[in-house]
Amino acid sequence: MMKLVDRVREDEVMDQPDLDVARHQAALAGLKRVNWWSRTAREIWASLECLSRERRLDHLTVLDLACGGGDVSLRLAQYAEAAGMPITLHGWDKSPTAVAYATERGALAGLQNVAFFERDVLDDPIEEPYDVILCTLFLHHLEIPQAEALLRKMGAAARHAVLVDDLCRSRLGYFLAWVGTRIVTRSPVVHIDGPLSVRAAFTTEEISGLARTAGLEGATIRRHWPERFSLTWVQP
Repeated sequence: MMKLVDRVREDEVMDQPDLDVARHQAALAGLKRVNWWSRTAREIWASLECLSRERRLDHLTVLDLACGGGDVSLRLAQYAEAAGMPITLHGWDKSPTAVAYATERGALAGLQNVAFFERDVLDDPIEEPYDVILCTLFLHHLEIPQAEALLRKMGAAARHAVLVDDLCRSRLGYFLAWVGTRIVTRSPVVHIDGPLSVRAAFTTEEISGLARTAGLEGATIRRHWPERFSLTWVQP
């Protein structure tokens, strides 16, 4: 099995600007199933609930960077609605296909507290303050200086917390990505990109160093199923 000692980042199929819309939408649907299987939204929701309770926030505002098809934001909105927690969620993504897909899914779900916008998360400024800024399955797409800059940007714009959830680079993670993507989706884009993503992912030691360099001192990092990490940084 591949050793995965060193990080290897390659452009993924989903990163191609000329990717056929139908293939892109199928990949977004496949990633939704991957995220459901990985319990990503549930992990993030637990952090949001805890933060809201501890800081006595009457209304939570959340920005989801590189939101893709919006499935995490939409699931968080559903959790909040069920819990009776007032929340506003905005999702940013560079892809017009992803933003249109997420917007349609939000409308079909009848969710009024979620909106998606076409933004470049690396270059566009975060001009409106948010209580929480989160990012899932995106950091591994970036070169190290870009990842540091994004974490710094998130920390500067978040009133209360930064949440990051992503893959861990490991042999088990590579195996799970190769097998799991073929179980949960027929999308060939996801089949290709899943293992590539693990090769480009960070270890928990690497992400801890990135967080410190980006000024997120005191960030906590926890590994969780299936070979993922969650990073939580709370404003002092």
